[in-house]
Amino acid sequence: MSTLMSATLAPTDTTKTAEFDATRHEAFGDRVVGMLNEAALTFMLSIGHRTGLLDTLRRLNRGATTHEIADEAGLDERYVREWLGALVTGRVIDYDPPTRSYLLPPEHAAWLTREATPNNLAGVMQFMPMLGKIEDHVLDCFHNGGGVPYEKFERFHEVMAEESFQTVVAALDDHVLPLVDGLVESLERGVEAVDVGCGRGLALMHLAKRFPNSRLVGYDFSKEAIDWANAESQRRDLTNVRFEVRDAARLDDERRFDVVFTFDAIHDQVDPHAMLAGIHRALVDDGLLLAQDIRSSSHVEKNLDHPVAPFLYTISTMHCMTVSLAHSGCGLGTCWGEELALKMFDEAGFASVAVHTLDHDIMNNYYVCRKK
Repeated sequence: MSTLMSATLAPTDTTKTAEFDATRHEAFGDRVVGMLNEAALTFMLSIGHRTGLLDTLRRLNRGATTHEIADEAGLDERYVREWLGALVTGRVIDYDPPTRSYLLPPEHAAWLTREATPNNLAGVMQFMPMLGKIEDHVLDCFHNGGGVPYEKFERFHEVMAEESFQTVVAALDDHVLPLVDGLVESLERGVEAVDVGCGRGLALMHLAKRFPNSRLVGYDFSKEAIDWANAESQRRDLTNVRFEVRDAARLDDERRFDVVFTFDAIHDQVDPHAMLAGIHRALVDDGLLLAQDIRSSSHVEKNLDHPVAPFLYTISTMHCMTVSLAHSGCGLGTCWGEELALKMFDEAGFASVAVHTLDHDIMNNYYVCRKK
């Protein structure tokens, strides 16, 4: 995260003839070398998250040898040793040569372990190797247009479910629901609510458990995600929630729901205009849409100081935009932006839209929309 924050640039005048600046050349060379190292570390942190190595180091909470770490994690020592080499030289893990012991500092563990949720950025690192697998498909789109469909993305719903747990589920009770006056009380009394683009449905299952009087349904076009959600909700013995395979652009509900949720789901739709129009139809009079989506501007020059703008545009190129274009969609992209979002909510017929942010969440806006 700090690497992404370090490279904010002021807009430049590109109409002048370019002159070679040796100082700028050298500084950018140093920066590119830094990019190479930091990009490599994203792979190592992803592996550290998936293998549980980072959690193991946090649990040990002391200097330990490669054999001790490997034994505790149940992993092959030779691979653990090489992985540790990357993170020691990357200044993520401390190393003591006399004792040949490795320590994950608590200050770093607070950003890299499951115990640190919702601040576990090691989980977010999984996006990089996942997206790397479809680079050739995206490259083809640069030459021939079109897009890369969801089915090409291995582990997408698994990784997104982890991300949803951190950014949505962990914040629902204390931060997200209180944004709307009276929403918690309404859910306690009992409402009809839907999560459009629910993925594996972790947010809706959390709501179902907390608010047993409410009747909840989740829609997503992915049969894989919906099958997983239905199986998991049954395992949790939740009787007030169900999940259906539905296309968000073809909602046929009429004045059915008191509340509609969308969590990080609008910007990568094939037809987000139809989605919002369908949501508006599906709401009762004075119904509520609570939409979480990416915080950005619709204008690239206004995103120069956004702390994770390069990450967002990369995710868009490699996933959010291309999955929409794969079905001849509009390809809004991750950074569709607040300006365009407000315009689209208005065009869909929402009478009022309030934009909220959360102090701990640099990634998202929360739009509270009321039906006319």
